[in-house]
Amino acid sequence: MFSSLAERINSSSVFNINVRFFRTTAVCKDDVVTVKTPAFAESVTEGDVRWEKAVGDTVAEDEVVCEIETDKEKMNRMRQRIAQRLKEAQNTCAMLTTFNEIDMSNIQEMRARHKDAFLKKHNLKLGFMSAFVKASAFALQEQPVVNAVIDDTTKEVVYRDYIDISVAVATPRGLVVPVIRNVEAMNYADIERTISELGEKARKNELAIEDMDGGTFTISNGGVFGSLFGTPIINPPQSAILGMHAIFDRPVAVGGKVEVRPMMYVALTYDHRLIDGREAVTFLRKIKAAVEDPRVLLLDL
Repeated sequence: MFSSLAERINSSSVFNINVRFFRTTAVCKDDVVTVKTPAFAESVTEGDVRWEKAVGDTVAEDEVVCEIETDKEKMNRMRQRIAQRLKEAQNTCAMLTTFNEIDMSNIQEMRARHKDAFLKKHNLKLGFMSAFVKASAFALQEQPVVNAVIDDTTKEVVYRDYIDISVAVATPRGLVVPVIRNVEAMNYADIERTISELGEKARKNELAIEDMDGGTFTISNGGVFGSLFGTPIINPPQSAILGMHAIFDRPVAVGGKVEVRPMMYVALTYDHRLIDGREAVTFLRKIKAAVEDPRVLLLDL
């Protein structure tokens, strides 16, 4: 029956309609008419054919015979807000992305050596995110323009003497970015505790507006989903965002020899209206230095 006919299709596929069910004014050489599916933003994997013509109806050339119906759902308020903010960032910022790679050997060794003692003392797991938050705070203090923002109303650059880092958290309802405040005054335990608390609230849908309000810089970790490379989009009204990616063993040159090291690509997307390429590259190199050798933070190098 036509009403229940379903075909597996995609944006470049075709399906056939038997013309014996219709009186057609089109000249057909065969008993079937080949119908191309329209181009969609994403491939359609399955759809229901909704017939616009009944059996025996006359069908003119180029006249609609049927339409393909696919599953649809309303965007929830969070998804609408995310879409609005991402489009706002693209329309407002002159976004540019610079990349680097980080040898994770030392930070992995430090974590392996101290994670049990850290858990025993603080009742917290020692992860990699705290190292990147700490390194970002260090780099933001060294490169304050990355922590600044353009006031489009007054055409002024606003510098902040505090560092509030937004950490992107994926939830079933969408992406949220709770804020870790005054990171410059925190140690690793403070950061891990705050990340744990905010992550738990996000998963339970208990984040309040004040938990996500503000923020001077954002860190997004696509690596937890296996992302190797990507260009994050700025979280407005901020001026930059750091993208972490997955750690993979790769051959690298070390002291004139080839060694296999755990490597991570990192990306910094920044507002080129405010931040020059030299400043962005320097900022990312400082993060790289602090993560590859945590003693940099202790010695304030």
